[in-house]
Amino acid sequence: MAIGSGLGAQIGIAAETTYGTYVAPTFFPEFTKESLVLKKTTATSAGIAAGRLMALSSRRVITQREASGAIDLEVTNRGMGLLLQALMGTTVTPVQQGASAAYLQTHTLADTAGKSLTIQKGVPLTSGTVTDKTFVGCKVISAEFSCEAGGMLTATFEFDGKDCDESKTLAVASYTPMAPFNFMQMGVKTGTFGAETALDGVRKVSVKIERPQATDRFYANQSALKAEPISNDLVKVSGSLEMDYVATTIDDLHTSDGATSLVWEFIGPIIASTYAETIRFKLPSIKIDDAPPTVDGPGVVRPTFNFSGFYDGTNKVAIEYLSADVTL
Repeated sequence: MAIGSGLGAQIGIAAETTYGTYVAPTFFPEFTKESLVLKKTTATSAGIAAGRLMALSSRRVITQREASGAIDLEVTNRGMGLLLQALMGTTVTPVQQGASAAYLQTHTLADTAGKSLTIQKGVPLTSGTVTDKTFVGCKVISAEFSCEAGGMLTATFEFDGKDCDESKTLAVASYTPMAPFNFMQMGVKTGTFGAETALDGVRKVSVKIERPQATDRFYANQSALKAEPISNDLVKVSGSLEMDYVATTIDDLHTSDGATSLVWEFIGPIIASTYAETIRFKLPSIKIDDAPPTVDGPGVVRPTFNFSGFYDGTNKVAIEYLSADVTL
């Protein structure tokens, strides 16, 4: 029996070969919060029957089923590949670095067609029995990454799903030892793409990548379930830099509306040889939206600069992940 509280919960994830077709979970992330739920659309007859004051329960029907929700977790030095691939869209095979135990994943921005996940969660009853809820056809709609002074790198992945199945056997969770990336390992660089230099004074960074998709593809002959969502708008990349006002580098970009490349990276312990655990977000072109610094008291001036990401015409947004993971 598991613990009869959230302490006994689990999440399992697997990449699907066909949208909405169950695949047994292979990766079990340690998560902090989840909100995955079945959503059903119902319709109730409004038919009039002499003397009847309420609608009959038998006249209510389910007309559509789908799922949605999010998973919050710490970004760790192992096991992030499946989620990053589902977010970014590129089919990734980890590349061994030299003859070492380090493998590089390069997730560049691409269409997410065919990139869906089975996500199975175990929710404990107070008795310790863990109930199964298996969500199929899970597409990443957005992901937001954030780290502040004294904290860990965290992420929230938002999903749209095809359906929820409660008849599967709950997979036995297994956990690979892993450690979260954190502020001590954080670096921020700006400048010309490929030649960025360290940006001083940064206290907090957040980056959000949104993948707009048509999630309402409900057709006849589909048993009230949707077809795979299709990208239906431009990808949106946004974020913020909270920093002490130690230089005018970012402020000047706000004034001129000039572009700069942003590299946000976390470099951990050495895996082998010269290769260290790394996650690196590469945004080739960002522009500062707001806000220029203001003085609101006697303390250190501490502006938060919000930015939007763009395509520079050559280089794509990318997430590099260097770990000991041989596969996603």
